[in-house]
Amino acid sequence: MSNPVVLIAEELSPATVEALGPDFEVRSVDGTDRPALLAALADANAVLIRSATKMDAEAIAAAPQLQVIARAGVGLDNVDIAAATTAGVMVVNAPTSNIISAAELTIGHILSLARHIPAAHASLAAGEWKRSKYTGVELFEKTLGIIGLGRIGTLIAQRMQAFGVKVVAYDPYVSAARAQQLGVELLPLDELLAASDFVTIHMPKTPETTGMISTAQLKLMKPTAFIVNVARGGLIDEAALAEALKAGTIAGAGLDVFTSEPPKDDTLTSLPNVVVTPHLGASTDEAQEKAGVSVARSVRLALGGDLVPDAVNVAGGVIDPFVRPGIGLVEKLGQVLAGLAGKEALTSLEVDVRGELAGYDVSVYRLAALKGYFSNIVSDRVSYVNAPQLAEQRGIEVALTTADESRDYRNRTTLRGILADGSVVQVAGTLSGTKMVEKIIGIDGWDIEVPLDRHHVVMVYDDRPGIVAVYGQAFGEAQINIANMQIARDAAGGKALSVLTVDSPVPAELLDRVRTTIAADRLIEIDITE
Repeated sequence: MSNPVVLIAEELSPATVEALGPDFEVRSVDGTDRPALLAALADANAVLIRSATKMDAEAIAAAPQLQVIARAGVGLDNVDIAAATTAGVMVVNAPTSNIISAAELTIGHILSLARHIPAAHASLAAGEWKRSKYTGVELFEKTLGIIGLGRIGTLIAQRMQAFGVKVVAYDPYVSAARAQQLGVELLPLDELLAASDFVTIHMPKTPETTGMISTAQLKLMKPTAFIVNVARGGLIDEAALAEALKAGTIAGAGLDVFTSEPPKDDTLTSLPNVVVTPHLGASTDEAQEKAGVSVARSVRLALGGDLVPDAVNVAGGVIDPFVRPGIGLVEKLGQVLAGLAGKEALTSLEVDVRGELAGYDVSVYRLAALKGYFSNIVSDRVSYVNAPQLAEQRGIEVALTTADESRDYRNRTTLRGILADGSVVQVAGTLSGTKMVEKIIGIDGWDIEVPLDRHHVVMVYDDRPGIVAVYGQAFGEAQINIANMQIARDAAGGKALSVLTVDSPVPAELLDRVRTTIAADRLIEIDITE
């Protein structure tokens, strides 16, 4: 079997390829050459990009084997996340790789504005000596306003406090207690703009934040104040900013990002009170290496069939090591549940977790259960990414319940499905012993204990002497080896449940014959795929 194909569409650090390791066939393509990109995507399992390669709906459709798009950086403007999610393609980025670089560049812009460093350099390089023209201001005892007190905003606050500045911030998602820990005063946006000598913006770009700093907000600022944007182009209304800079509404601006990159004209870049850089926030050797190594590790996880908890289109989160071994078990239980349901559609699915696991965040089990359930009943490739979307499209409500008590087992996970006709199917499982053996420990209320394997046959019939010999002989004559068998019954002479583990798939004709011969109420085969 050939190694998965990892396509590198832009220049990445050598450490990125090293982090991928030897288990992949690594290919390169120029992501800006559209025909070459689409052709190269045809058999790619993963693609690594930066900002120049457009992974839109067309590119995703051209990649039927694609499992993961990895952006070696923070922004995802060049990835159609909705199209990727529909196709079951995981999208990962490196959200923390450039935070130090971006914070340091922001401070560089603040210092450049305060002391006119770029203009003074250009003047002196041109043979001029104009000391008085470039008289600046100290940062000491000035007020810095940070819009967005996330990871980058926090780094800036911590570093700028060393200059003796007062730091205020606007962030509706940061608690007063957290701000107090950082030595930062939280203010409404309007008050921050009016009070600050320097304003720096660090918000994600959304429909709500696009143009959040425009004419009305700029008019609130001091005429001696400066504004910096090293976050995303478009957070500041560029036309309004240009007008404010020309009119002297504010003293100056530092810009690393623009609505269109490169800018379509020199409206802002030619102004004497503007310091500009060509989107250098992540342009350090350290940030590039961190980003590449981070997404390479995510690609390894994704192509290894593991969940990448911080993928942008997966409802994940940090998975505790105690929880992680159960993910595969729950996914297989989902396949068993689909087999028990047969052709009847689910209307709801409950994942019930009992025992020590109840003390942990087991929300990932919902994803695993859905992925397992859909894996053999839809034609599309199912992943942790699109499984919730498949459930939503089919009107399946999904619930997760937990309880500390677990009968008979240290931990017990039960999947319970309600079918369209109102009937209920359920399967329970556990990990057993130091080897963490995956076991089925219950089917539709019957208590059994069967190690999970590739092929199982489940039968319900009237309990009577000799019936095991009947179906045992039928499987033997068909050269179907029975590797394991468990029988449960509600009472002597009542109903019995038999679960067989067999070494190979069972032909439908044989299943029908055995069903008729033993007058089974139910007889189904359940195949588990990895």
